[in-house]
Amino acid sequence: MTGDTGRIFDELLLISARAGDRRAGERLAARWQPRLLRTARRLLRDEDEAVEAVQNAWAAICRRWFTLHDPAKFPAWAFTILHRKCADRIRGNQTDRARNAELTPDAGAVARGTPEDGLAIRQAIDGLSHDHRAAAVLFFGEEMTLREVAEITGVPVGTAKSRIFHARRQMKAALEGDA
Repeated sequence: MTGDTGRIFDELLLISARAGDRRAGERLAARWQPRLLRTARRLLRDEDEAVEAVQNAWAAICRRWFTLHDPAKFPAWAFTILHRKCADRIRGNQTDRARNAELTPDAGAVARGTPEDGLAIRQAIDGLSHDHRAAAVLFFGEEMTLREVAEITGVPVGTAKSRIFHARRQMKAALEGDA
């Protein structure tokens, strides 16, 4: 399914779910659960925390989808809710997060390369601050637009652009061994 077709299908599913079609809501969740979970894993760096954050995000999404006026904005809206749930978890579990820095392997994390490349990239992402990691994961990993990253993280577009720039530079340095 192409990007535009997928977005239109998501809009249709959301409209149907809001009209009471439970099956449409389940299909929407099935389509978005993997992406949200992958992002939560990268932000939280802990499988159990990520699963719980996504569950909390879906509960909020389902409770609030009537408030979303433009169904075309569903992706950014859903990631905004997830980002807030992850930020809440980070604030509430600072000490646990430091102990659980290892991510589980993510098959979608590296399109090509060796398992060592994937580990190096995950370690480079782990080395970023929360703000830079969130921007990088959304921009590079989830292929969100710069405007969507800004909306999701609640910052101006210029700030999102700066965070992506610095994240890219820090990751490059870490991968080249300069960090």
